Formats: sequence, C-alpha cells, structure tokens
Amino acid sequence: MKTRWVRVGVWGAALLALAAAFAAYLNPHLAVDIANRVWSCF
Repeated sequence: MKTRWVRVGVWGAALLALAAAFAAYLNPHLAVDIANRVWSCF
C-alpha cells in the first residue's frame, strides 16, 4: 500500500516539474531570467 503512494507521489512530482518547465517556456523572458540566475551561481 505504501509503495503505491510513493509511486504516485514520484509521478506527480515529475509531472509537476514538466508542467513548470513548459509554463516557463511560454514566457521566454522568464526562462532567460531563470537561466541567468542559475548560471550566476557558478
């Protein structure tokens, strides 16, 4: 029973991450801003 909920949680997190990435690319300025912020960490 617990394994099923863990699997559902992992799939939900993966779908949420994909949806967030897709939403970011709908607004190109946001995608560039996030990329610049990540790059400035290095």
